[in-house]
Amino acid sequence: MNSTSRKLLEIYGWYGTAAILAAYLLVSFGLAGDLVLYQILNLTGSTALAIIGFLKKAWQPAALEAAWAVIALASLVWLISR
Repeated sequence: MNSTSRKLLEIYGWYGTAAILAAYLLVSFGLAGDLVLYQILNLTGSTALAIIGFLKKAWQPAALEAAWAVIALASLVWLISR
């Protein structure tokens, strides 16, 4: 993997962290009026961190984030289909 790819993955991982923290902040302070946005942040953030975890062979956090992404996706589908 070249240095540009590594830098992009690093940025992607930081996006994932920021997205999950933003979602948590929104719901914790009652600002998550739009649950679709909340689940999109959870889905994209956890997917990013799951990919980083798998690439770094950090299996436990990768599995946690993959499960988080599946739950967020299911919730997003449910919210949109109602």
